[in-house]
Formats: sequence, structure tokens, C-alpha cells
Amino acid sequence: MPPSIDSLDLPPFKPRFPWWGPDLQTIAIRLTSGRVCDLAPHTSERMAFAMGDRTGDILLGMLDHPVEPVPARPLAILIHGLTGSENSAYMLNAARHLLDAGYRVLRLNLRGCGPSRPHCREHYHVGRTADFRRVLSQLPDDLTGNGIVAVGYSLGGAMLLKYLGEEGSFAPLRGAATICAPIDLARTCKHMMRARNWLYHTYLLNDMKAEALAPGALTSPEEREIIRSARSVWEYDDRFISPRYGFRGAEDYYELCSPLAFMPEIRVPTMVIASCDDPWIPVEYYRAFNWSDNPSLVPLMPPAGGHIGFHAHDSARPWCDLAVEKFFDRLDIMEA
Repeated sequence: MPPSIDSLDLPPFKPRFPWWGPDLQTIAIRLTSGRVCDLAPHTSERMAFAMGDRTGDILLGMLDHPVEPVPARPLAILIHGLTGSENSAYMLNAARHLLDAGYRVLRLNLRGCGPSRPHCREHYHVGRTADFRRVLSQLPDDLTGNGIVAVGYSLGGAMLLKYLGEEGSFAPLRGAATICAPIDLARTCKHMMRARNWLYHTYLLNDMKAEALAPGALTSPEEREIIRSARSVWEYDDRFISPRYGFRGAEDYYELCSPLAFMPEIRVPTMVIASCDDPWIPVEYYRAFNWSDNPSLVPLMPPAGGHIGFHAHDSARPWCDLAVEKFFDRLDIMEA
């Protein structure tokens, strides 16, 4: 059984001035990203993972070593969200938090993202859980001797939940956590395309196009025109991602890959964090799920926090990072 929320002794989340409201919580990570310094005195080294699908694609990650490692701590793998990378501010914040607690951290770049882009002809999507399996299979024993935990953010969280459901009791992880994952892909995409979210939607779509057209990507002239002309994330997924990767369209892609269909089969202790005022992902999708049917899942739904914000009044570090650390630490106590 995973630890209960009450056993984590988490302080209640209260927003920090001036980041009041869901939108300021969401964009604060962008506005303050320049303040995210390097991880010194902790050290880092590059890792590379060859994909086994004959594409020649290589995923890159950054392995961070704590200056004061704590014995028996598992390796923590961080998986970024849509258009993110190892250098996204929330990835660096989480890495520093876990490093200071004595964890080794692997910040993984998904296929075609960030530093992986020049080494990948193909593109990531929620259904590519095989990539994560391939990464896990290549980790050396000296990194995994104390086990593995994983944290997924937004789209990376959706991919992690899908993977955990596919693997069930065979998943080689001690624990997992997701932050603001879109568990219903179709309804989330439609919600993002509402007029209220036009700025977020435009920002994401432009970044998705830039990723897909960057050097290293293998796209036909027809695909490049489809990418450039896409007027929405739905159209991008419907006309580019879906036909390229064997789906009948966006509806088919979203239906087959939505975490909701896989979450009942998860058997690894997994904390699922969702903000009740997330402007991107309505919390109703979380509230409608029957959490009591799967004791391996631990939902945590604070009243505020925005989308991967959680800038709290009593700490300079995101509240979700504290929640993840306490959850993983509690797993260690329960296994001892």
C-alpha cells in the first residue's frame, strides 16, 4: 500500500505574493525562469540512450549527482511536459530539490525534444511508452541498485501513467508521481482551444511546430506544409502526428492513449497531483475518477497552484516538489 496523504505531513498550499490566481501561478515559472541557476555544487554528466526501433534515434538525458548522496536513495527520473526539455525551469527546480535531499536525478529528454532533437528523426507523443521502457533497460546497475522512482510533468505525466498501467505489477519502479497530467486527452485539448486559453494555446502550438521542423527531424515536404499550416493542437495531432504514427486521427490517438484507460491497472505506488484551478486541465476529470477502486493511486488536489505552478507562500521552491520528496521518502520508510 502507498502512503496516505495524511502521513506525508504536508503543509497546506497557499499562493505566494504576487503569484495569486491560476494564470499568474502558471506563467510565474516562465517569468522567473532566468533565476533558475545551475545545480552547483551538484555535478552532472550526459547520458545517451539508443532507441531499438531501427530509426537510429538517440535520447539524451542529464544525470545529476548530489554532492552529499544519501545511502539507499533510488534514482529519480524526471520526464518533462509538452515542448519541454531537461532545462525546463520546473525540471531544474525539481532536480535541485531532490539533489539536496540526496537523490541522484536523471532529467530525460523525450524523442525530438531539447538536446535530443538533433539526434532524433522521429517525434514524441503520449503513446510512446516504448521509449521509456528502452531507457529503463539501458540504465546501468550502479544507478538502479537502490531502485527507481519517476516523476512526470503534464504530458510527461500522462505518458508515465500510461506506461505504469501497461506494465501493472511488472513495472520496475518503486514509486512514481505525476504533476498536472492531462488524463483525458480529447477533453483537455478541446478545453485548451477555448477562447479563454488562446494565448496558452498559441504559445504551445508555435513551440510544437518549431520542434517538429527543427534540424534533425525527418519530415516530408507535405508534412512540413501540414505542420506550418496547422491552426490548432488538435489539427496538428490530427493531420501530422496521427497519420504518421498509425492512428486514424486525433480522436483515435486521444482515445487509445488517454491515461484514464490505463490508470485502473497501475500497481506501483503513484501520487497524482492536480491543481483545482489549473487553467489547462479541468480538475473535474480527476474528481470523476473512482480513486477508491485502485489503492495504488494517491490523489492530491490542492485548491490552487495553476498548471505546474505551486509557488507557495512559505518556500522559494515549488510546493509540488516538497510533496513528491515526502511521498518518496515515505516509501523508503514503509519498505524499511
